[in-house]
Amino acid sequence: MTDAPIQPPATVAPPVVPRSADADALHIVTYNIHKGFSPLHGRMAVHELRDTLHALGPDLVFLQEVQGLSHLHARRHANWPSQPQHEFLADSLWSDFAYGRNAVYDEGHHGNAILSRFPIVRWDNEDISQSRFESRGLLHCEIEVPGWPQRLHCINVHLALFARWRHRQVELLRARIERLVPPDAPLVIAGDFNDWTRRAGRGLRLPLGLTEVFEHTSGRPARSFPAALPLFTLDRIYTRGFRVKLAHAHHGRQSARMSDHVALSALLVRT
Repeated sequence: MTDAPIQPPATVAPPVVPRSADADALHIVTYNIHKGFSPLHGRMAVHELRDTLHALGPDLVFLQEVQGLSHLHARRHANWPSQPQHEFLADSLWSDFAYGRNAVYDEGHHGNAILSRFPIVRWDNEDISQSRFESRGLLHCEIEVPGWPQRLHCINVHLALFARWRHRQVELLRARIERLVPPDAPLVIAGDFNDWTRRAGRGLRLPLGLTEVFEHTSGRPARSFPAALPLFTLDRIYTRGFRVKLAHAHHGRQSARMSDHVALSALLVRT
């Protein structure tokens, strides 16, 4: 499905990076939140997730596996948030947000979300599903950062489990960028690439001039899954038009209690 571009309503572990006084700096986090449930015994963790994200305090948050609606969980859990998860997590810290509904079922739906301190002036969710058994989307936001001459383009992804489907989805992502993102506009692509073979990035880095922040700072993508003992490099942060100042994977006991992935963060400076 594709949602029409609209204006959305305004409404873990160290190191914590505060909002920089540098107007060209951008602090981002990407996190597959496992629909707000701990992988350990299925305990609801959405309240802890909110506290953790607020403590990190980034400018932008890229979330995957966000539960937009669940009648089942609302019936089973007395403290299940009455709002969609992305609105509950945004609270008062991120005034703008966009949610791309990907998987729809009788009891509700889930997808990707972007939370932003800055105005989201346009957004679109492109259906890139390659099978009826796996619903996926590209959530693309254009953001007005005060003082920046061009809009910041942010794309949140959650790619398929199978390599041939991921390959096609990367082609669709590349085509979207070439069609809709000006070559000199700042760009961030983040999310769960399910790319333990490290092949998906080959179709992005050279053709689009992208930098993966962990490959830049430490020579390889971050190990982000499973959170209890991270072995696989599933999650990524790609940038264009930025210098990478810091990249950090938020491993730790608390992280393993909240999701099966760990949160990744980066401090970027616009070039």
